[in-house]
Amino acid sequence: MKKSNKLFVAQLIILSILAASCSGEKKDVTAKVESDPLVRVEKVFARDVDQTREFTATVQANIVNKIAPQSPARIEAINVEVGDRVHKGQKLAEMDDNNLRQTKLQLENARIEFSRVDELYKIGGVSKSDWDQAKMNFDVLESSFKNLATNTQLLSPIDGIITARNYDKGDMYSQNPILVVEQISPVKLIINVSEAYYKFVKKGMTADIKLDVFGNENFGGKVSLVHPTIDSNTRTFPVEITINNQDRRVRPGMFARATLNFGTINNIVVPDQAVIKQSGSADRFIYILQQDGTVKYQKVELGRLMESAFEVISGIENGDQVVVAGQSRLINGTKVQVEKK
Repeated sequence: MKKSNKLFVAQLIILSILAASCSGEKKDVTAKVESDPLVRVEKVFARDVDQTREFTATVQANIVNKIAPQSPARIEAINVEVGDRVHKGQKLAEMDDNNLRQTKLQLENARIEFSRVDELYKIGGVSKSDWDQAKMNFDVLESSFKNLATNTQLLSPIDGIITARNYDKGDMYSQNPILVVEQISPVKLIINVSEAYYKFVKKGMTADIKLDVFGNENFGGKVSLVHPTIDSNTRTFPVEITINNQDRRVRPGMFARATLNFGTINNIVVPDQAVIKQSGSADRFIYILQQDGTVKYQKVELGRLMESAFEVISGIENGDQVVVAGQSRLINGTKVQVEKK
């Protein structure tokens, strides 16, 4: 009885091993049979796309004037403070006028002397060279007096606002300007535009301007200057945009975003889910379904992002079917199953 039990147990062990072996082989075969990745595709087409581009810039004053005399002198008075609005021709500062007063006396003497020589010359009492000398002395002193007057009474050349004051009354002017006056109505932006748009940018075209400090409020602007040359290093050219700014809310130094519309171009548009960013690179790729059921990993050049779709400038053709879901299991040449709609 004991022998038969042992034999029965041995048989059971052998059968268990065989069953496990067969089961393992079956699992291995099953593991090797994997279905093709399931993907969802969409056919893409070309359509007219607004060629709008956003540029960032810092607001600048339309004109900046640095107020200073021509040569070092003591400051007698400063008549304005930072933040004051000033008008063209308004007296901003006064310098020591000793040289001006002395030159004025010399000018009066030269005028009298020239008048005397001129009368004598008319009756032949002096030579032409004497007349020329007297006239030259008078002209030199008159020019010197006008120059000193301009550099003694410092006037504002524009309507604007005082944005800097570097001295006080009694200081000796040496290097930095005494005052800075800026015209802030209008103000301007200078943006750098890609050479691809050079033929589209025209003087007078409108621009939408938004400033971070004012949220989504739109400040209209116009292109006032298009620079005639392109930077060979950056392949861009400067464009100046003017904002009227009559209410003076926009101030120099503010961060601005300018949007220009260059018209429309007929380009292919793809869902944003189709676009893949290659890790460690700025390149973008799309999987395109081929006729044999495989996918092609294709580099593309993108244009603008429009809500949930990208404009594609190059890399795919009108009518291509692009993968919009299931890319994680794909590589170039993978055979796929297309999800039925």
